[in-house]
Amino acid sequence: MGVVLDSPKRSVAKSISWRILAGIITACVALVMTGQLEFAAKIGLADTTVKLLIYFLHERIWNRISYGRATTPDYEV
Repeated sequence: MGVVLDSPKRSVAKSISWRILAGIITACVALVMTGQLEFAAKIGLADTTVKLLIYFLHERIWNRISYGRATTPDYEV
């Protein structure tokens, strides 16, 4: 049976879109807690940069694990 895998480009797109959203959330939380826009932006940027790489690697590792994946049949009727 064939296994459906996400391409590296798809993993990159998912990583970037999620990290942008998560970085904005982190920066907003930091802004509320500190009241300092520049500091909050730095926290959001640092968070996004580090976690973007980690998330991409996490996705690529999980792409090699078949647990919970539906497979497509080798034939069509």
